[in-house]
Amino acid sequence: MRVLSAVPADLLRTLTAATADVVANWQQSEHATASAADLRATVGVFADAVRHVVMGLPLQLDGLPAYVPSRRVLERFRRACLDHAESSGLEATTIVQVVHAIERTQDELDRDAAHRFAARLSGYDAQQLVVEMAHDMRSPLGSILILAERLRAGAGGDVPAIHQRQLGLIYSAAFGLSALAGDVIELARGGTTLMDQQPIPFSVSDVLQSIMDILRPMAEEKRLTMRCEGPAADLRVGHPAALNRVLLNLATNAIKFTNAGSVEVVVKELDRVRCDFSVTDTGRGIPPYVLTHLFEAFRQRQMPGDYAFSSAGLGLSICQKLIRAMGGELTVDTELEKGTRFSFILDLPQPDRL
Repeated sequence: MRVLSAVPADLLRTLTAATADVVANWQQSEHATASAADLRATVGVFADAVRHVVMGLPLQLDGLPAYVPSRRVLERFRRACLDHAESSGLEATTIVQVVHAIERTQDELDRDAAHRFAARLSGYDAQQLVVEMAHDMRSPLGSILILAERLRAGAGGDVPAIHQRQLGLIYSAAFGLSALAGDVIELARGGTTLMDQQPIPFSVSDVLQSIMDILRPMAEEKRLTMRCEGPAADLRVGHPAALNRVLLNLATNAIKFTNAGSVEVVVKELDRVRCDFSVTDTGRGIPPYVLTHLFEAFRQRQMPGDYAFSSAGLGLSICQKLIRAMGGELTVDTELEKGTRFSFILDLPQPDRL
């Protein structure tokens, strides 16, 4: 520990006693990764910082060890300084200076922690951190989805209609969070992992029905009319998982930004191969200044409550990536206070007859 020659003896006694008190009373179980040496070094840095501030010198926090709960140690140090101040003969004016110095140290510590955290949120390590967090979110959300679905199906006995609706809302909300976590993982992997499979025969009506099952409780809660309509030729060849992700995301957004009226998911058959997909709502529309950045993955709201999809735009960005990977292009038509229509055309040939 550095000792400044100009430090008053009573202040030095207070800081020395407080340092010894914190070190002696720290329990290793409070933070397993903080070694005794690191703890002593941390308290020493704080004692030096207080001395510097009291003596009118620049505040320095150089040498803080990693993996030590600095805020907790500083709070212990503050209490210890106040406890030992009287026995060390510290005058009231000096006590006030010490408290002020510790507050300055706390402010600087918070700023430093913010800078270090921001530094970690860059590059490949940040991507891995975000993906791991998204994976951790999906596990408990998956449990909620399973339990809600089992209860809705009557696993615990007959469920009254009002509880059915509430369980549906729980399911829809958990599914939305799970989908957001999936969007994060999908975007980190390029946004087209659902396209790894080869085109397969599938039923368009099955895709639409799965969307209705998930979103109907949300629409009913907002008293919106929700309708899905499929093509005349239901069986097609394509990528049902990717298509489901796109339509579900677009329809979820439509419900989110519509307070009255309807949401429609319509698939029209243009010919034997091409299908026109559209998700139309009667919501508030999208402002022109938002349209220019609508498909960017990370965009900031210009003001609180401003228009944005999937919190950071992750959903629409992935929708565009998936649609392009399937050979289409996502377009939008919107009018303020009238509604919005997202649409795209895909080649989905009918399967060969056996």
